[in-house]
Amino acid sequence: MRFVDEATITVMGGKGGNGCLSFRREKFIPDGGPDGGDGGNGGSVYLKASADLNTLIDFRHQHKFQAENGEGGQGRERSGKKGEDLIVYVPVGTQIFDDETGEFLGDLTEVGQTFKVAQGGFHGLGNTRYKSSVTQAPRRTTPGKPGDVRSIHLELKVLADVGLLGMPNAGKSSFIRSVSSAKPKVADYPFTTLYPNLGVVKVSPSRSFVIADIPGLIEGASEGLGLGIQFLKHLSRTGVLLHILDVLPCDGSSPAENARIIMQELEAYDPELIEKPCWLVLNKMDLLPEEDREKVYKTIVKELQWKAPVYKISALSGEGTERLCQDLMNYLEEKRRENNDLSLPLGDENV
Repeated sequence: MRFVDEATITVMGGKGGNGCLSFRREKFIPDGGPDGGDGGNGGSVYLKASADLNTLIDFRHQHKFQAENGEGGQGRERSGKKGEDLIVYVPVGTQIFDDETGEFLGDLTEVGQTFKVAQGGFHGLGNTRYKSSVTQAPRRTTPGKPGDVRSIHLELKVLADVGLLGMPNAGKSSFIRSVSSAKPKVADYPFTTLYPNLGVVKVSPSRSFVIADIPGLIEGASEGLGLGIQFLKHLSRTGVLLHILDVLPCDGSSPAENARIIMQELEAYDPELIEKPCWLVLNKMDLLPEEDREKVYKTIVKELQWKAPVYKISALSGEGTERLCQDLMNYLEEKRRENNDLSLPLGDENV
């Protein structure tokens, strides 16, 4: 199965136009000299970060991108037209690697940022260039150079303030549907989320943050099992993680043990992820009898020895989600003030 957060494409710079071989042919001028013009440079290929894209899904169907060739030179010392550059739009957060060597080339982290991935070919020279006192009628020209051709690998790391963690069917998609305008697929079977979903959570008209629904993890995800390994990389850019935990798993498993499995997979994939701020969100509390809820809450917290914030919610009914989002907004704003990061606002309504 291919995933939309990775893509391999071939980019080709345009060929430079050939130089022209020409001599002046005018009435009453019997010995017209050389007047062949240079060709035009080939166009280059650039990647540009766009706020209108959230995935690399478009590259499933188009794999080759070529800039325009330069035109050949003409007589009367007229140069050929330069080939048009090709702009290929990618989502913000796209990393660029050389597919053959694995070399990291660039990272597009801001809207409008561009990166040249294929240089256009240099133009050929016309015979006018070779005129000298010794060579009055040169017949020498040069062809245009071919443009760069390279295979590049694109990886998208979601730029979100909050990332959702959890087993399949823990309720992550339901949660993001409940608190934002994003509409990820929700069903009663695992792996309904096949690629990250982004949603903007608006706490007030002027306060919002971006939340990412990452596909569910299973035991062995760090070794390639399930779908989660494809998207663990997205979590490295989030400010805080929400660990969505199903308090009443349909398979009868232990909620605390499920939480430990997820944390172990995080640490196995990248030890730095385990150091990120992580809040525990006990979901589907409405399925428990009123008198059992506090007991289940205390049992899970005790078994996990959880020290970070814990919230009790129902993603389906929305119970407890408003307070959680308010606290997240306050936390993210406080962290931003601590870091003196005033350059980028939280949230992005273009997501």
